[in-house]
Amino acid sequence: MPESHSGRPAIVVSLQGQEAYLYRGGYRTASSRISSGREGYRTPIGRFHVIRKDADHRSSLYGDYVDDSARIVKANVDSRRDRRPPHSHFVGTPMPYFLEFSPGYGLHQGYLPGVPASHGCIRMPYWKARQFYDAAHIGTPVVVKP
Repeated sequence: MPESHSGRPAIVVSLQGQEAYLYRGGYRTASSRISSGREGYRTPIGRFHVIRKDADHRSSLYGDYVDDSARIVKANVDSRRDRRPPHSHFVGTPMPYFLEFSPGYGLHQGYLPGVPASHGCIRMPYWKARQFYDAAHIGTPVVVKP
């Protein structure tokens, strides 16, 4: 798909199809496989806008407890529910090329198991997350369809 189209960017996500599409000036210029929110952690549906961009974002909720030498003491924790072991601190999971479209929800680079598996965010392969990140700006429309 050509990336040469100019015009305002827009992002459309199909949860049923597990695909995301990047448009410029009404032309689809890129698409990506995704992994959206799993059961109990649904991705919000509706019309949104990019409200924040962060190329080096880390989760404030999900990650690991590590000691002072960066050794993982307890992995895959929810910082709201899992008690912090003594002499450890929380390190959030990396979420590169984060495009937040609703508080706590965004598109970002992440693991794609082929099914909805996230805590509600929309995961994409690295090169696609970067492509969408580079094209979008604060205010870019994001439509998430069932």
